[in-house]
Amino acid sequence: MKTHSLTTPLSDEDVQALRTGDVVLLSGRLYTARDAAHKRIVEALDRGEEPPFPLEGAVIYYVGPTPAPPGRPIGAAGPTTSYRMDAFAPRLYQLGVKATIGKGRRNPEVKEALRAFGGVYLGATGGAGALLAQRIVQAKVIAHEDLGPEAIRALEVKDFPTVVVNDAHGGELYVTPTRVASGK
Repeated sequence: MKTHSLTTPLSDEDVQALRTGDVVLLSGRLYTARDAAHKRIVEALDRGEEPPFPLEGAVIYYVGPTPAPPGRPIGAAGPTTSYRMDAFAPRLYQLGVKATIGKGRRNPEVKEALRAFGGVYLGATGGAGALLAQRIVQAKVIAHEDLGPEAIRALEVKDFPTVVVNDAHGGELYVTPTRVASGK
């Protein structure tokens, strides 16, 4: 297990160096999107339109932050459960997204897309939204403001802490070891 300090956008080399269980401290720009925003992104792509942010090398954080308190760029910003984005994730990885951040397991199609297109799934600590928000230095709504907390935001982060849950090589952090019967 290693610790990596990476700056977005991520490159193929960045992703290929990561292994399940590695700690990744992200700096640079993350984009927020949950299920409603993902649906709109894919619908726009289906119409031949550009997405609201560049997908190549992008990191998408599955979060619906709370309103910003005075003097802060954002409120609590903890991860949401990732499986709700599983229907959309393979296509976005195919189009250049390099990482997504959330909590929980991913389906087999997402894991295959990570291997096929060179991506990673990063976990952020659920229940720690106030602490994670301290790593966000700037936040701005860039699309779909009508979605409120689920609008797409560009976040500037500094040393945002994550762990590699699924890597580009087929590794998975959440695998349960199989018990072997010893016959004793």
